[in-house]
Amino acid sequence: MKTDNFKDPQTSHIYLVGSGIASLSSAVYLIKDAKVPGKNIYILEQSGVLGGSLDGSGDPDKGYIIRGGRMHEAHFECYWDVLSNIPSLEDPNISVTKETKALNKKVISKSKARLLKNGEIMDVSSYGLSKKNKADLLLLMTTPEKVLGHTRIEDWFSHDFFASNFWLMWSTTFAFQKWSSLVEMRRYCNRFIHLFPVLNKLGGILRTKYNQYDSVVRPMVKWLTDEGVHFNLHTQVVDIDFDISADIKTATVLHYKNAHNIENEIILNANDCVFITNGSITESTDIGTMTTAPQLKDKESSGAWSLWEKIAKKDPDFGNPDVFCDNLDLQKWMSFTVTLKDPTFFDHMINFTGNAPGTGGLVTITDSNWMMSVVLALQPHFANQPKDVQVFWGYGLFPDRIGNFTKKKMSDCNGEDILHELFYHLKITDKMQHALKAHKIICRPVMMPFIDSLFMPRKSGDRPDVIPKGSTNFAFLGQFAETPRDCVFTVEYSVRCAQMAVFTFFETGRKVLPVYSSKYNPRVLYKAMKAMNR
Repeated sequence: MKTDNFKDPQTSHIYLVGSGIASLSSAVYLIKDAKVPGKNIYILEQSGVLGGSLDGSGDPDKGYIIRGGRMHEAHFECYWDVLSNIPSLEDPNISVTKETKALNKKVISKSKARLLKNGEIMDVSSYGLSKKNKADLLLLMTTPEKVLGHTRIEDWFSHDFFASNFWLMWSTTFAFQKWSSLVEMRRYCNRFIHLFPVLNKLGGILRTKYNQYDSVVRPMVKWLTDEGVHFNLHTQVVDIDFDISADIKTATVLHYKNAHNIENEIILNANDCVFITNGSITESTDIGTMTTAPQLKDKESSGAWSLWEKIAKKDPDFGNPDVFCDNLDLQKWMSFTVTLKDPTFFDHMINFTGNAPGTGGLVTITDSNWMMSVVLALQPHFANQPKDVQVFWGYGLFPDRIGNFTKKKMSDCNGEDILHELFYHLKITDKMQHALKAHKIICRPVMMPFIDSLFMPRKSGDRPDVIPKGSTNFAFLGQFAETPRDCVFTVEYSVRCAQMAVFTFFETGRKVLPVYSSKYNPRVLYKAMKAMNR
């Protein structure tokens, strides 16, 4: 929806519910392009930490924690655009965009060990697709989205497709499951078809210098703080009132609780706006230790899901959160972050894979019942990481399956259990005993009940439009707002929502940057087809 009744930037007050990349980007665009004074912008965050799912915390003694890493690529047009406004913390003379792209010219992803089996590197030069598999992929990419509806991936492809190298790499790179939305897979295929030829090497994948909290969130927060933006931590928006008529919808009151659980409200004036991050993939996360397994929580402990459920009952145009949050067994998986004060593991992986840290990306153990993957990022991965400490991240796509070595569900495992399972598959159990006994390894497992919720099968309307029909002053942001053609589970998607929201309600002279359309490039299509036929 486009409105000609733009808000007055000098008198508008903007309230951003949630502090993820969508809200932070909205604040940047409000200041840089809409000319809203920073002091008129309020970011309301229920936790005590900014950044949403772009997190990174811990220390070398208790162990570092990253719930997940967000991969990037050159054609994240909106993402690189917003970060081009933000100075690097280490060199304020260049932007975060320039810093990141300069790094990726030096440290290039070219995996030599993408898949493992029986502790050995698999040959992935062929994607292993049958004629029918390839025909099904091409048919999917050309089938209109509206025809697919709630269809699952497993409803479209034959059984042998899921044993192919293509699926093993595709599913673990993007965290797709067989039961994930076919619509979302279609979008990914069309959006990232230019990466098909290098999928087996994770080519074209760009990464930040450190984890994304240090490399992206902290610089954005510093810039916004310097501009006078208000960060209201421990402030949970619990409900929003709307004035709804046949043609017009207006947000009128925000109800929130502060750190002391005291309820209060914010009355929106005629020129004010509220941008709402509805839902969250990292809500209700629980973190374990070397001796305790993380617990599986549900939406009762989630402010973001509870808020969306209340809002959704007020108007059909506000989406259907139940589709995304009511089936934890199909949505959850576990990650783990390992902190080492012993070089044995990194030395082994470098020699075994042939990749230096930061150049290999995901290494997936295909015969792991949990479908474990690990990635050795460029070191240091944290800005405060000592030189003698190394950090790597991993995850298991099937947490309810019994481990090959531990004989326990991954969801029941503590950090030590996960390490034993990993070392068993890599055939380095004996090699790692000294470091384990010397307590030079810390593994922090993380249970994320909603991490794959954005891939749940859904139909049109289950995600509300960024600007719902008739909205005069509110927008939805993030992974559960609808932006045509782009792909969820990417930072690009969230920043695109921010552009749509700001450029709709304020006169900026700018248009939302288009989604990169590589599928219309004959050269790209030729290379993709050639790769599929290897």
